[in-house]
Amino acid sequence: MNIPDELIQLLQKARKVVALTGAGISAESGIPTFRQAQTGLWAQYDPEELATRAAFQRNPRLVWQWYAWRRQLVQQAAPNPGHLALAEWERIVPEFMLITQNVDGLHQRAGSQNVIELHGNLLRVKCFDHDHTVPTWEEDEIPPRCGQCGSYLRPDVVWFGESLPAAGLHTAVTAARTADIFLSIGTSSLVQPAASLALEAKSYRVPIVEINPQSTPLTSAFNFVLAGPAGEVLPELMGRVRGDGVMR
Repeated sequence: MNIPDELIQLLQKARKVVALTGAGISAESGIPTFRQAQTGLWAQYDPEELATRAAFQRNPRLVWQWYAWRRQLVQQAAPNPGHLALAEWERIVPEFMLITQNVDGLHQRAGSQNVIELHGNLLRVKCFDHDHTVPTWEEDEIPPRCGQCGSYLRPDVVWFGESLPAAGLHTAVTAARTADIFLSIGTSSLVQPAASLALEAKSYRVPIVEINPQSTPLTSAFNFVLAGPAGEVLPELMGRVRGDGVMR
């Protein structure tokens, strides 16, 4: 892969690196994207009609079972070389922040610690009425109920019509503006407000890098574009930054 020397030098000098990841990096671990998940028994349902508060109120059992099925897919997957490269990067850079649109927890399983989950986490649940986070639950009823208030439990993800966590979004925007370099990895650059983070960084004169197999609506705005899957590009990039070409 042709990686510009200028980019390598910027990354070697960078003390604060911010990376945004999207569904593409998880797809390389075999996790279907939000819409690709509609197969088999679930093919008859529109995912946007299952991922709303109204859908849960209308048929909580159906929505819980759909997310339970997706949770099982995630638990069967494993972090890929792209996830592992980002975790390694965090260990060698003074400041590294990972912002993800994914809800599968694969970054944490790969070893990343400083992670902002803009859209929540499929492996966590909370109660529908009061947002109590529930670490464990028994499925003696579907959906289970919250031990604190008795309301139904729901996945701790951001549904259509809900706001992203304000604190996490604020931290992400601040990090993008103050980074030495910003990377957009495996994201379509279509889902807002995450898609605007790269442009926010650029408006503060932060160099921005896109890593994606296909071009996106924002490709022309990036200072550097590395066309390819994250699982291939990131390990090679890390090897070049370290100067040994070897993924550890």
